[in-house]
Amino acid sequence: MLFFSVLSLGLLALDYYTDYLDSVRSVLSIVVTPIVVTADYPARTAILAQETFASQADMRAEIRLLKQDQLLLRAKVIKMAALDAENDRLRDLLGSAAKLQDNVLVAELIGVDPDPERNEVILDKGSESGVFVGQAVLDAQGLMGQVIATSLYTSRALLISDESHSVPVQVNRSSLRLIAQGTGITGQLELIHVPDTADIQEGDLLVSSGLGNRFPVAYPVGVVSKVEHDPGEPFAVVTAIPSASLEKSRHVLLVFTETRMLRDASSPRKAPGR
Repeated sequence: MLFFSVLSLGLLALDYYTDYLDSVRSVLSIVVTPIVVTADYPARTAILAQETFASQADMRAEIRLLKQDQLLLRAKVIKMAALDAENDRLRDLLGSAAKLQDNVLVAELIGVDPDPERNEVILDKGSESGVFVGQAVLDAQGLMGQVIATSLYTSRALLISDESHSVPVQVNRSSLRLIAQGTGITGQLELIHVPDTADIQEGDLLVSSGLGNRFPVAYPVGVVSKVEHDPGEPFAVVTAIPSASLEKSRHVLLVFTETRMLRDASSPRKAPGR
């Protein structure tokens, strides 16, 4: 021990007062470096692993937040698309109202009859707004049906596709007068008692004829989709597609004809309580 102590002191003094040990120190540093690096490797590996796991956890949390934000943004986009579509429908509806010569009232569809055999809808306007039984109901594309019952704030409308509903129509091209009857299928009408020799063909536009004083004149009802002639039969089989979007329209027009308005204005009003 004494020998190594004296050797250490001698080397310290030699290194302090001379430069003889600089080359030796360089050689020893090269030899010792791998040992130092190897000794430090476990600590560095632990720190790197901790940082890696921390980074992965942060990335997972960030990805989770981004997915939530994406979901919210997607919901907002869908909502905006729905609002844009509704605005387009309202603009079309208001444009149709501006083209009509009759006074109209805008109503909103708030319910559908759950009975599959009845094509009826419920509207948010009733007798308090002047709605009456028999009033024509339209959307931006054409005739939808008529009001069959009213309450104070709501009304019930029967669609033209119902089996019990019929509309006097006229072929716009040939002025042929016919009856369009519902088939119970929302997208299909049937023209009844069409003579086999009648001037009608696929693509013809059907408009309301105004006969019967129930529906106003010249409102689109449907487009002829099929004409079948059966040899030996007196009548042809003719079907049509309704012009109105019976399953899609949410806002509709209730038409007040001049005849009805004059009738209401001339009719005596009952005294309250009677």
